Amino acid sequence: MKKSFLAVACSGIGVLLLAGFQAADDQYLSVFGRINTEVNANSRAYETLAEATQKIGHRLMGSPNGTKAEQMAFDLLKKYGYDVRFQPFEAEAWVRDTVMLEVVPNKSDNFRSIPVVSLAHSPVDAKIQGEIIDVGNGLEADFEALKGKIKGKVVLANLGLNNGNLGAKNLHRSEKTAIAIRHGAAGVIMVCGVPGNVVITGTASVTGSLISIPAVCISRESGEQLRQWLTDDKNLHAFIEMRNISKRIKARNVVATLKGGGYFTKEKVVIGGHLDSWDLATGATDNGLGAFSIIDIARTFKALKLKPKRTIEFVLFAGEEQGLLGSKHYVKNAAKTQQIDDIVFMYNLDMTYDPTGINLHGRDEMRGFFEHVGGQIAQTDAQYTNTVVSRAGLHSDHQPFMIEGVPTAAPESNLPLSIINCYHANCDRLDLVNKTAMKRAVSVTSMLLYATADASEIASKRLDSNKTRDYLAAQGLKKELIIGQDWKWAD
Repeated sequence: MKKSFLAVACSGIGVLLLAGFQAADDQYLSVFGRINTEVNANSRAYETLAEATQKIGHRLMGSPNGTKAEQMAFDLLKKYGYDVRFQPFEAEAWVRDTVMLEVVPNKSDNFRSIPVVSLAHSPVDAKIQGEIIDVGNGLEADFEALKGKIKGKVVLANLGLNNGNLGAKNLHRSEKTAIAIRHGAAGVIMVCGVPGNVVITGTASVTGSLISIPAVCISRESGEQLRQWLTDDKNLHAFIEMRNISKRIKARNVVATLKGGGYFTKEKVVIGGHLDSWDLATGATDNGLGAFSIIDIARTFKALKLKPKRTIEFVLFAGEEQGLLGSKHYVKNAAKTQQIDDIVFMYNLDMTYDPTGINLHGRDEMRGFFEHVGGQIAQTDAQYTNTVVSRAGLHSDHQPFMIEGVPTAAPESNLPLSIINCYHANCDRLDLVNKTAMKRAVSVTSMLLYATADASEIASKRLDSNKTRDYLAAQGLKKELIIGQDWKWAD
């Protein structure tokens, strides 16, 4: 412990600062050292991820592959000594079939075909034609600037932020699509920003239900070509034809429980991440990185016979990619059974990799705790820079917990551009994953999880409805939640 900290601790202020981390330094160092040694020697995270990518492939919810992945996760956790259960739920699942995009100048039969993929939750059957209108980045302001000119047309929008808007806050593809529908668009063409003819998929629905218009994605190079054609011919038309499948299916969250060993055993720390992936590739990084790290974190706790004060629930969620379906079901069930108050903290591992710190998602009450714990982690892992950030975002499995006022956090990951560029794309494969970086994710997150579950106090409390509303608004999430139909408060 630093001398400067000891001096502060002698004052009343110091007592308050210490409230969140009363465990002795040497206790953390001892446990963290054991965790680090165990993971480096015996981690199976990379190996089980490799097995999943090679033997199963993609893990799309509702597909035979998705069912195989759920069973694989269940069997691994059972093998590691856990009381494991499936948490089944029914949902509407979407599967792509065929799609075609052609563009043609007005009053011409000179069709130009463009390589394209459907965005999820597009209609099961669509055949539309419309003049193309470029809305740039597809932000609210971009649509408002063309208000009254969009109805019946096919919107062209960037997935990312370009053209001088790099300082603005981007919207999710589903939110851009929702705005386009609100303005009466006939279809949506999203332009991927990654070079190399990369196209990505993902949901275009804010609710997880089918949308009313077709939405597709084209590559950066195709987008540049299309915009050049628009410069040459202002009346360029798009023809989009697609068929997809939508049906009710049964999916399963996989839940393993480690009972706490102390007075706080009724309190629960959830560590979760989505097991499902899109079908263009194997989902090795999104979210094989998070899902198979969680399974190996569970293995590590059992191997070391760790038994913190609080109960830990390890959860592999189904259906995140199709609308956070598994995590929404988990939280809804917890509220229905009056167990939501037992959940005192939630860690979300979505593409967690080579971590350098932690993101507190705007809940700063435990900043001192995590700075202290991070200092102990840094003594065990020299690459850990103990960066504590606090910014909240949406569109991953922490969102349903956050909306219920549960404090959430995530390891702050150091993702290389090669992984970021293959998000939801056909290049998301095992060769992008570094085994050592994945081991670090398991080791560091195990340390964070242990310290949280064993803390004498969780300073971040579940917020009531009004405080949750104020917190979400202060984090700048109100507009996005309204677009996504997840804002449950009256203005």
